[in-house]
Amino acid sequence: MKIPRVAFQFRRALSGRQLVYRQYGDPAKSVEMENVSNLAPLSGQVIVRWLAAPVNPADINQIQGVYPLKPPMPAVGGNEGCGIVEKVGDNVKNVEVGSLVIPSHAGIGTWRTHGVHPAKDISAVDKDLPMEFAATLQVNPSTAYRMLKDFVDLKQGDMVVQNGANSAVGRYVIQLCKQWSIPTINVVRSRDNLQDLVDDLNSIGADHVVTEEQLLKEFRGKYKNIKLALNCVGGRSGMLISSLLAPAGYIVTYGAMSKQPLSLPAGPLIFKDIKAVGFWMSRWYDQPENAEKRQEMHDELSTMFKRGELKCPTFEKNSIDDFQKVLEKAQTQFDKKQMFVY
Repeated sequence: MKIPRVAFQFRRALSGRQLVYRQYGDPAKSVEMENVSNLAPLSGQVIVRWLAAPVNPADINQIQGVYPLKPPMPAVGGNEGCGIVEKVGDNVKNVEVGSLVIPSHAGIGTWRTHGVHPAKDISAVDKDLPMEFAATLQVNPSTAYRMLKDFVDLKQGDMVVQNGANSAVGRYVIQLCKQWSIPTINVVRSRDNLQDLVDDLNSIGADHVVTEEQLLKEFRGKYKNIKLALNCVGGRSGMLISSLLAPAGYIVTYGAMSKQPLSLPAGPLIFKDIKAVGFWMSRWYDQPENAEKRQEMHDELSTMFKRGELKCPTFEKNSIDDFQKVLEKAQTQFDKKQMFVY
């Protein structure tokens, strides 16, 4: 979807709507619509007209009260999205009216039509990016990029194994590895339409797509150069992909969709020097020394997308008016990714 353009700074006060929660609990019950009016930026602030914002698992967990990042109440939902700057206050240098922007960090609240934000909390991105990619640049492609770059110096001939391969992050892992000539082994849950999913992941560059059962039968001991395992499931699935690692390999955990702890046997840790680490994109963004790397990463990912080397996952686009239904679907229909479009 094409980004709308803004040609001038509005002089009237703006109003909008936002999705707010005042206590932790079931998102479909805790979140409510709120009207806001007379929005005007102070010095160092901007008004953003938000265009789109996805509904990510972290957003749901945050409202449930089980996510480490807990903004002060009442809070506006949504941790990423994209929007257009409509008004700027004094002493704003990093963006201007008409800039396409995304959050600089999580927690600023993107489930709203308009918002007043400190200018330091937003960053300008390429205006030519489609809305769906710009709105999701901050989390999923960036998480995939950092995990592939920051733990192992992957070279041609090395391999990556991952579970949750059909997640948004998993799909970007596949596509980035394809561009960097790193073969991938991609583990997915068994399902009725398994072949359709296999064909889908193969179409974006997956080398192998298997279930956990197939992984045990076909891949244990087959490859000696699997240097990196990416785990967003936990439990038995995490243990299985770690068992394929070459000596000195890394298993990086960035999620726990099974809600089961990651259990690793002592042998590989001792005798193969396997390393188990965690990764949280929000924490990486909050480290000041990563500011330059952040810009380089977003520029590279944006360029790859514009060249057709990356494809954005398909989202079901929804009106903010249907928020209760959207939040219910986000917790039950995991094969359909949800996005608010304002």
